[in-house]
Amino acid sequence: MDRFKKWSLLLVALVLTVLVSAEILAEKATDKSNITIRQLEPQTVLYTIYRGGYEGIGKAIGELYALATQKKIWPRGALSYVYLNNPQYISKEHCLTEIRIPVAKEALKQAGTLGEMTDIKELRAMDVAVINKQGMQVNYSALFNELYDGISKMGYRGSDNEWETFAGKAKSMDYMNMKSEIMLPVEKISAKD
Repeated sequence: MDRFKKWSLLLVALVLTVLVSAEILAEKATDKSNITIRQLEPQTVLYTIYRGGYEGIGKAIGELYALATQKKIWPRGALSYVYLNNPQYISKEHCLTEIRIPVAKEALKQAGTLGEMTDIKELRAMDVAVINKQGMQVNYSALFNELYDGISKMGYRGSDNEWETFAGKAKSMDYMNMKSEIMLPVEKISAKD
């Protein structure tokens, strides 16, 4: 009888697990939003400002990593681009992109010593809206439109420039075709706004 009770309890637990899992999956399936709000912790980054079309950004990335190695500033996370202007409104040679690499906080000792357009800074904690970009998906306008529309419906507004954090490693510095997360610092819209 003991064995039968154990198997019965196990079967009940299994059925409950399946039912709860099905309910969670159904809830996710009805949620049409691809956008999540996430709290980012403070972060120290090594960064440089790159000017030009995105197809030439690989050299600047390589130079930033070489500088990090030379100065013994070891990367501690995924590479990001911060989009400082919109290529729909300016020529690509005037596009400005901040390339960021997360580093240890002790790297701040070298702040102000790395060059005119390259430095180390600390980012404060912030809320960000996040949308995923699949590899080979290059229609950023559609992603940005979905992101801004989604945060508006969620009661948020953008508070700074968008950035893109890349997943994994790029082949031949082909970051534009990698999976990534597009992030937008956001703030909750208050009733008095």
